[in-house]
Amino acid sequence: MFAAEVYQQRRSQLLAGAQPGLLLFIGNVDAPMNYLHNPYPFVQDSTFRYLFGLNDPGLAGVIDTRSGKATLFGDDVDVDDIVWTGPLPTLAERAARAGVSQTRPYAALEEVLREALLNGVAVHYLTPYRAETVLELARLLGRTADAVKRGASQPLARGIVALREIKGPEEVAEIERALEVTREMHIAAMKAARPGAVEYQAVGAMEGIMRSRDWQLAYPSIFSRRGEVLHNHRHDQVLQAGDLVVNDTGASADTGYASDITRTIPVGGKFSERQRALYETVLAMQLEAIAAMRPGVKYFDVHKLSARTMVARMLPLGFFKGTVEQVVESGAYAIAFPHGLGHQIGLDVHDMENLGENLVGYDEHQQRSELFGLGYLRMGKALKTGMVITVEPGIYFIPELIDAWRREGKFADLIDYDKFDEYRDFGGIRIEDNVLVTDSGSRVLGAPIPKTVAEVEAVMAA
Repeated sequence: MFAAEVYQQRRSQLLAGAQPGLLLFIGNVDAPMNYLHNPYPFVQDSTFRYLFGLNDPGLAGVIDTRSGKATLFGDDVDVDDIVWTGPLPTLAERAARAGVSQTRPYAALEEVLREALLNGVAVHYLTPYRAETVLELARLLGRTADAVKRGASQPLARGIVALREIKGPEEVAEIERALEVTREMHIAAMKAARPGAVEYQAVGAMEGIMRSRDWQLAYPSIFSRRGEVLHNHRHDQVLQAGDLVVNDTGASADTGYASDITRTIPVGGKFSERQRALYETVLAMQLEAIAAMRPGVKYFDVHKLSARTMVARMLPLGFFKGTVEQVVESGAYAIAFPHGLGHQIGLDVHDMENLGENLVGYDEHQQRSELFGLGYLRMGKALKTGMVITVEPGIYFIPELIDAWRREGKFADLIDYDKFDEYRDFGGIRIEDNVLVTDSGSRVLGAPIPKTVAEVEAVMAA
């Protein structure tokens, strides 16, 4: 946890723009794997953790906008609990760490909320994303599950986004701490990606580094020689010389802050000539995008810049026809780059997207595109100082997509399908870093993780 003053300041900032009433934040509870006392690793609701700091199940926080006071609801352990858990801090002790002086038993929460509603005091809460939270809100508020979902406060969600998307220096430091470990993990994977190894062996090497610190993955690792499958979570294939492996792996620090890094690895330690040409294209896409990032620049435009860089380099190789602008503005480029350039990152790897992807990534000045590929861009609005954004361009050869567009005759005047056919077995390439928007530009966070051709090959040679 940070100092208590950090959480007090966050709650004060939220109050400044909040609507009158009670602001209710339900923390997460344990989720059983297969029976009640065998839960998945606990992950706290990130907004609750942002405002109250505590990483324990069974808690709720209420902020009264009329008095400005916060109350933590929860229960102290009794002797029956202590037999299994050992002694734990009291609720009051835990609350004090978050700068909260008022605590009440969890059972009192229902009475507090019902009394507020009877007296015409509004209860504001965020859209629940777990079934357990939907049911708990339904119980506490005396509503149906559907009514709970409809009743979530959009003004509160907008206030949370405005607050959380600007990272304080203490948050940036935690993301960089997560990146220190992530760097070790990616270098270990590069060394483990040898011909004859199974994908899960490299994944095990990475996860061992993370688990040795008692940390968790920020998301299930993507480590696959079939990099054209964007979210491929299988790790059962044998690596072969000449493969390209996409390794998209990040860690969550013990404070909850996440990293999200992708590197592409040539099995055997050397990029082939055709792999190198496209790898350096993706690297140029990323470097030019990072150089363009600064406050006031729309990330939508940075994405399109990255796409133009890709097409300008792939045109001479014979993949596209026409002009760069024709290929990009038509959406034809998305046959090779079918996803968005990146998203916000913080306590969530896709920060705050449980509140609504459009709410987090778009606003009244930038609407989501309907074009295939560009429409998948999670972050399109103007950048602000203090945002942390992933920059993750890629090039992929997806046989099913190539075949479907060719059958439809889609963009036949702009795409050379015969050339794409020659690369059906190529796989994919993605390069990703986490970037802080600064007053004058941007800064890639963390110590550099090898990503040039020379750097990657040198690590693998070692």
